[in-house]
Amino acid sequence: MRTLDWAVMGATLAAIVAYGIVRGRGSKNISGYFLADRSMRWYTVALSIMATQASAVTFTSAPGQAYADGMRFVQYYFGLPIAMVILSVTAVPIFHRLKVFTAYEYLEHRFDLKTRTLTSIIFLIQRGLGVGITIYAPSLVLSVVLGWSLTWTSVLIGGTVILYTTSGGVKSVNWTDMQQMLVIMGGMALAFVMTILLLPKDISFTDALTVAGGMGRLNVIDFSFDPNNRYTLFSGIIGGMFVALAYFGTDQSQVQRYLTGRSVTQSRLGLLFNGIAKVPMQFLILLLGVMVFVFYQFVTPPIFFNPVERERVAAGPSAGAYAALEGQYGTASEEKSMAIRAYLQERRAGTESSLAAARKTLEEKEAAAQAIRAKAVGIIRTTDPSADPSDTNYIFLTFVLSYLPAGLVGLVFACIFAASMSSSSGELSALASCTIVDIYKRHIRPAASDRHYLFVSRGAMALWGVYAIAFAQFASRLGSLIEAVNIIGSLFYGTMLGIFLLAFYLKFVRGTAVFCAAFVGEAVVLYCFLFTGISWLWYNVVGCLAAVASAALFEALLRRGRGEGGPSPRPTGS
Repeated sequence: MRTLDWAVMGATLAAIVAYGIVRGRGSKNISGYFLADRSMRWYTVALSIMATQASAVTFTSAPGQAYADGMRFVQYYFGLPIAMVILSVTAVPIFHRLKVFTAYEYLEHRFDLKTRTLTSIIFLIQRGLGVGITIYAPSLVLSVVLGWSLTWTSVLIGGTVILYTTSGGVKSVNWTDMQQMLVIMGGMALAFVMTILLLPKDISFTDALTVAGGMGRLNVIDFSFDPNNRYTLFSGIIGGMFVALAYFGTDQSQVQRYLTGRSVTQSRLGLLFNGIAKVPMQFLILLLGVMVFVFYQFVTPPIFFNPVERERVAAGPSAGAYAALEGQYGTASEEKSMAIRAYLQERRAGTESSLAAARKTLEEKEAAAQAIRAKAVGIIRTTDPSADPSDTNYIFLTFVLSYLPAGLVGLVFACIFAASMSSSSGELSALASCTIVDIYKRHIRPAASDRHYLFVSRGAMALWGVYAIAFAQFASRLGSLIEAVNIIGSLFYGTMLGIFLLAFYLKFVRGTAVFCAAFVGEAVVLYCFLFTGISWLWYNVVGCLAAVASAALFEALLRRGRGEGGPSPRPTGS
């Protein structure tokens, strides 16, 4: 990066952190530290929810995902608006009425202590893994830009997040989230505009969309019903709705955001705004990746976008063969560019037969280029058997560094770091609140002072940050980060959602049945993950249904064993 880029990125991030520290001052107890004294207005709640959800993974990996696989990932979000309406009607008023610190406190009101504790532990496991990925993503950025060790860059990023998060608690998190989200949206919008402006002068935006559609990148809707197909309309609406219900209804990192709302109405408005805005926002981020794909149809891209692996091959015994493939790939890319222009010409004036011929030629040129790339990936894997054959996480970063003007590069990188800061800081705050409120205060020191709990809360937040940094060292093995972070959550969310649905709607089910059912639901999900090809979007549906059905069965068996003929009495606090 150039001097102006460093200046823009440094000034933007310093201003955000300083603003958050100033706005977060004054927390004297855990109510202020974890819930901002329930004082936030809806727009702060809404932008904080969006910022926590839209981590650096969204802005580093999602454009690359669209480059490689098209727009179909957006279907994952189609169930989100439905989920926001359901949660606004059910979860929000219950959590506000009980004045809980965490979502899992409600489970003790409804069931018992062991169910609350088990669900808290499930959350701590999955969110602890997830926050490691959100720290890894910007660490990857900095290591590529500066050539630093990935270990030290993750320590640097994670340490910075720990410092600013522990200082101000959730109030600092929420206020900086709002500023970060504004910076992110502005920066990504400018990057999108520049991507269009960088297209060849004879290629209009309409032409770019035509190319993207002709090469299978505008595959927004897939009407097939195949559980092994990862992204379809049905998996998005049904599976995506279950993911969103679990994420926003049972994951403390999101529940904590709307628990800070000053009223039920303010929390509801924050959730509903997120449901309305998230789908178009994600659509535009993916469309940015598609425009980068179109740009690289007229400018020869790297045969492999990961610069570390390219350099490793260049220094190894296969350097000559790899260089020859790069030359062939450049020639194939030029031929494909000519085929694209011919295809566009036929689209404007040709007949159906000539258009079909032009499309076939384009498909052949694309297949030839991909075959050469596959050979290059084979050499990379031979040189380094542990190398990740997927380079989607590097595509957008390579484009930004190579083609965007000075200043805007720094702003885009500031967006990526701001997204990481907002997401990981919110997650660390949620992990700390769950650890202190559900585990430490409930089981270890139930009668300590507010000052003691506040001190231990800061320590817990720092320790979770260290854990996340440690897990970040393994995140490079997970492939596309935008998928990895969602897959990890989906291994646990279905079970958690099943527990909360039982709490909300099946009043006859008691705690012991739910406790046992949680293990059944988790076992079913892990079986699907390890031994089937079912898309991860369906894990949430399967886990939820397994937990609900087995809980109802266990309750019936337990009642029969107790000799109870009628419905169980309604537990206190339900």
